Amino acid sequence: MHVLIVEDDRTIAENLYDFLEACGHQCDFAHALGAARVLCANTVFDAILLDRALPDGDGATLVRDLRAAGNAVPVLMLTARDTLDDKVEGFSAGADDYLVKPFALKEVEVRLLALVRRAQPRPLAPVVSFGDLRLDPAARELHCADQLIALPPKALRLLETMLAQPARIYSRRELEMAVWGDEQASSDNLRSVLHTVRKALAGRSSVSITNLHGRGYRLALA
Repeated sequence: MHVLIVEDDRTIAENLYDFLEACGHQCDFAHALGAARVLCANTVFDAILLDRALPDGDGATLVRDLRAAGNAVPVLMLTARDTLDDKVEGFSAGADDYLVKPFALKEVEVRLLALVRRAQPRPLAPVVSFGDLRLDPAARELHCADQLIALPPKALRLLETMLAQPARIYSRRELEMAVWGDEQASSDNLRSVLHTVRKALAGRSSVSITNLHGRGYRLALA
């Protein structure tokens, strides 16, 4: 991937540059907002590593300007500002991720790769169905017969995964990866999403989610 590093601390910038280049990535460097704007105007980057406190202003302004111009390049903010308000401000400006200094170089690369992967266009998923359920992933709509069932995004992702292979038994880890993109520290998160789906289907659909003790979860027909 091609990364723009916007950082005024020379040591940090050089460490990031050397590490990412050693990992096989191409890097450009800007020490201030002005230089970063010139590079962004003339080069297409896969991701941007962006400091907040720069000599000529707040890095958040660069993100706002990029988003206002329709540039959706993934931005990972690297900053010493670690309060909740600082993070909220960074995300509100349009940043995709936020990492507080000091940080591990390997974590920077992992987060960048995840951001770039999510930013890549995905082919339209096919409509999936089982029993009286029909889910259109592109429209984010679930129908039971002719009735539309409203579900939040996480619940839809879980059903989309299970409807793709209705007879399969899905482990907790597989469903967590499908819904959140990584394993969850507590099983309560998955239980909450399962409860939402079960509540929405109860009394309306012949399809249910069964728990096979010690094995996982599977769709079933009444």
